[in-house]
Amino acid sequence: MTTELKIKADILTEIMLSVFRVNGRLLQKGDQLVEPVNLTSARWQVLGAVAIAGKPLSAPQIAEAMGMTRQGAQKQLNKLRDDGFFEQLQNPHHERSPLYALTELGKHSFAKTMALQQIWVKQLVDDLSRQDLENTLKILNSVYERLDSPVPECPATESKSSTLSPEISI
Repeated sequence: MTTELKIKADILTEIMLSVFRVNGRLLQKGDQLVEPVNLTSARWQVLGAVAIAGKPLSAPQIAEAMGMTRQGAQKQLNKLRDDGFFEQLQNPHHERSPLYALTELGKHSFAKTMALQQIWVKQLVDDLSRQDLENTLKILNSVYERLDSPVPECPATESKSSTLSPEISI
């Protein structure tokens, strides 16, 4: 690996670690933000998928839209439906995958949540430059697209760490 490639790989690794930390903090602070609306970050995410789509969605569609597992989306949908945020509808395209539509409570709760979110993000961006924000978004979207490529496979051997190069030892 060339020096330049190694430096770039190390920087991307630091970005990945930072994204993990930001995600954890975002979920924690998001939970605090939406607690008064009887939501969690996970529930907000599911409500948001349907609200942004502007139409009923299935659990797999919500999972795809929000980067979560189908099972995770379904778990939140069941809770949200039981608490009156969603109604379950027949899916004409898939008998075993119902659609979920926001109820009036769901719409009202999402609107309140987004009003809180707007106040919060305005505080967060106060002294960040527009150019830095646009560059960050561009890079994260580019990395996201590249994550569709296959991950490398570890060679199947008795002692994996002994056969790998020092850069790949496990």
